[in-house]
Amino acid sequence: MDEGAREKPAKYRILTLDGGGAKGFYTLGVLREIEAMLGKPLHEAFDLVFGTSTGAIIAALIALGYSVEEIHALYKEHVPRIMRRKSPSEKSKALAELAETVFRDAMFTDVKTGVGIVTTKWVIERPMIFKGSVAQAHGRIGTFVPGFGVPIREAVQASCSAFPFFDRKFVETAAGDSIELVDGGYCANNPTLYAIADATQALKLPLECLRVVSIGVGVYPEPKPAFWSKMYWAKYLLSVQLLQKTLEINTNSMDQLRTILYRQVPTVRISNEYTKPEMATDLFEHDLKKLNGLRQRGVESFASVEDQLRTLLMDS
Repeated sequence: MDEGAREKPAKYRILTLDGGGAKGFYTLGVLREIEAMLGKPLHEAFDLVFGTSTGAIIAALIALGYSVEEIHALYKEHVPRIMRRKSPSEKSKALAELAETVFRDAMFTDVKTGVGIVTTKWVIERPMIFKGSVAQAHGRIGTFVPGFGVPIREAVQASCSAFPFFDRKFVETAAGDSIELVDGGYCANNPTLYAIADATQALKLPLECLRVVSIGVGVYPEPKPAFWSKMYWAKYLLSVQLLQKTLEINTNSMDQLRTILYRQVPTVRISNEYTKPEMATDLFEHDLKKLNGLRQRGVESFASVEDQLRTLLMDS
């Protein structure tokens, strides 16, 4: 058949999930509604799911076939417990326990759809993205091993290891390399550009067949230290605010680049801003009532773009 006469490929649907710690409850609110609108599990609705940090947890579980309600139940049980921990070692231990409980021995060969888990190499300051399919490789195809041979639980833990609030995470690859990793948010808290790169550069898909849903965690006022707070906790809060600001700058920069470089790719970006003082929160929030409020905000954000999402994902 003549190259010019080839039929255009079907839509290729991409879901990307930002990092943001406990604020992932907002993401789950949006995803609950998307899953209900589509009437099927998200791993059947999306061809590629990328996630960073808390988005990596959700993305990996979606790729393994979990429903959004199942993921939400896990978040309610485990996230407040992790975020209450004080020291980096305590937080990291609780995170490792969560990963072990949830992912067990699952490997990247077990995923049901395309996936990308974003981490950052500590020593050489470069991204390391765990993928399930050789089709997503940008090079070194001959030596490709799904997820570099690393269990999903370790890759996800690395993606969530926001140093210095968590310890850095070492993983051992199938090639026998020991690699020190930290939170994927330091290189791409919003992983949309990486996902589009996989679709266009590795999978060789034309831009016109891509459909992208990019979900953040919302933007909220920063919590203020109580007037009686000890100096230590005031400094701690300032450090958390600095980390959040760094991640938000990264997120917005990546989205601005996505808009400039891929304006022609139909995309719905969902991450609303909330200014009321009672919505003040950060990525280490552990008040379950407030976290449930974030989930409700996610539901409301979905409602504001429901028609756009329906057109993007359901229309032929």
